[in-house]
Amino acid sequence: QESRFGPGVCPDSSLLHRCSPCYRTMVNIPKTRNTYCRKCKKHTPHKVSQYKTGKASLSAQGKRRYDKKQAGFGGQTKPVFHKKAKTTKKIVLKFECSKCKAKRMKPIKRTKHFELGTDSKKGSKNEYGGKYR
Repeated sequence: QESRFGPGVCPDSSLLHRCSPCYRTMVNIPKTRNTYCRKCKKHTPHKVSQYKTGKASLSAQGKRRYDKKQAGFGGQTKPVFHKKAKTTKKIVLKFECSKCKAKRMKPIKRTKHFELGTDSKKGSKNEYGGKYR
């Protein structure tokens, strides 16, 4: 459905709903971006990468508490989440300053396919969206 804002743009983008133009089909981000660095206090080239969650620590307080509660007889003690509604995750970009190596994160919109700095056109068959397809 075409809107008066143009093709692929949803007029209700502030609302949480699922019309097909809101979920962008492909997002392509360049590997370097000239943006503001808080440490250098000026615009510098930044290296862009996709944030990935690190390995969960066994010594974190919540994990120790959970393991202690689960130990012994009695089965599952905490609720297990089953009602998954989202089909995509928000992409988080990690910027690293090339001068001072300061890092910062920036979330962008939800998307099914995400690419970093590839020159893919509509005709090419390189349709791999990484972890979140």
